[in-house]
Amino acid sequence: MAEELTRIGTSAPRRVLGVSAMTALGAMLLYVAFAEPPANWLWQVFLVALGLIALWFSARMWEATGHELILTDEALTDSDGTELARLDQIAKVDRSVFAMKPSNGFIILLKEPMPRAWRPGLWWRMGRRIAVGGVTSGAATKPMADIIAVKVADPDV
Repeated sequence: MAEELTRIGTSAPRRVLGVSAMTALGAMLLYVAFAEPPANWLWQVFLVALGLIALWFSARMWEATGHELILTDEALTDSDGTELARLDQIAKVDRSVFAMKPSNGFIILLKEPMPRAWRPGLWWRMGRRIAVGGVTSGAATKPMADIIAVKVADPDV
């Protein structure tokens, strides 16, 4: 079995705050759609659809942020067993200020594209990019990004 190097998850306050913000957005959109309906019914349908999407998103976020990311000397995986990427598939780690990355997170660039996957508030993968972060703390994600960068630069470390 591979040795665990580090793991990141979400703290309860960050998790509750992130999910509460999405739930509040969904509730406000539905309130506006029914309490002050727009003159055109298409706008009302649009507001209801957005409100329901926000509520669905908040439920997905609650489920996803209950997971943790685990970095071993072989791969980065989700605590449910989903493999984000093997270390030998990683080309680069980007934590720069101007990188399109989640809050308190980092971007992993892969050598080859992988199937899309998404855990709102924790990570997403699209093509050759994996973004880690969202409701995670920067104090947890920074060491993970540094370890991955060192492992990619010198796999024998």
